[in-house]
Amino acid sequence: MVSNTLMRIVAPCWKPSVEGDSSNRGGDASGRADGLLWYKDSGPQGTFVGIYDGHGGPEAARFVNQHLFENIKKFTSETHGMSADVINKAFLATEEAFLSLVQQQWQDKPQIASVGSCCLVGIVCSGHLYIANAGDSRAVLGRLDNKEVKAVQLSYEHNASIESVREELQSLHPDDPHIVVLKHKVWRVKGLIQISRSIGDAYLKRAEFNREPLLAKFRLPESFNKPILKAEPTISEQKLDPEDQFLIFASDGLWEHLNNQEAVDIVNNCPRNGVARKLLKAALREAAKKREMRYSDLKKIDRGVRRHFHDDITVIVLFLDSNLISSSSSCRGPLISIRGGGGTPGNFIT
Repeated sequence: MVSNTLMRIVAPCWKPSVEGDSSNRGGDASGRADGLLWYKDSGPQGTFVGIYDGHGGPEAARFVNQHLFENIKKFTSETHGMSADVINKAFLATEEAFLSLVQQQWQDKPQIASVGSCCLVGIVCSGHLYIANAGDSRAVLGRLDNKEVKAVQLSYEHNASIESVREELQSLHPDDPHIVVLKHKVWRVKGLIQISRSIGDAYLKRAEFNREPLLAKFRLPESFNKPILKAEPTISEQKLDPEDQFLIFASDGLWEHLNNQEAVDIVNNCPRNGVARKLLKAALREAAKKREMRYSDLKKIDRGVRRHFHDDITVIVLFLDSNLISSSSSCRGPLISIRGGGGTPGNFIT
């Protein structure tokens, strides 16, 4: 999902970063912000992207949208630099804050314990790219290689359908033979959920929420001593090269219908303005084809019912300026040029 808050963050950012811009929109003691860019006069300058794919309800995704970036800015300011440790601390701080909210609302709104969000974050700072993922969204890089733009997957999904994820779960819970269960031909954690990492899903993090008044369909028959799901993201860091052309961040709804190279080819071969709409449309056409129906007929189905035909899709595409990347040696200069053309809440951003 894409909240109105995220749209307000994204809306003003469609222009290149300008060194020395004194705008303080969204700024605070941790640094000034201008759209997706944030910086301090003598400290880090960066670009932030977040994909928050909620499930069970919108509360967790909205909470993450309001707090995760602020926590990253806070820890970056405290340590005077960006690092994997900063990002990890920000994820865990956001998780703890949301679980505290669940505790506060438990008696009046117990179903908030079953709400969670997959979180994919991309940060460009000092010519380096950080990708942090907790859930099943994906980041893909389009890289120029011998006159062709090839797809490079930068994150992997924490989904029980992947054998390595099942093996990780089994190694973390060696005394639980039912930590992953094949249910209706789909692997699920405890037979309930496909993802193994998220922010939220308190009913699988703390045993105190695995009881009434939470609905029976979310409750496990037995208690547990340690969290079943994790909130820690997997984090990768790499230096950006002039050959790196663009980044695609998208929820799993896109990748169910397009593979990495198909998505990269669409971005590479289409005008930049509105290219996320092109990705969305291509995915929906594939969804319609799989159902043996026309794309025009799929679009006519009400959104609530359409969830039976395809998952929600959120897409963000960032175009990298190779000249800026190659000339950047510190956080003080502009690192990235972002151009795009608007978006529609709930569907996509470009």
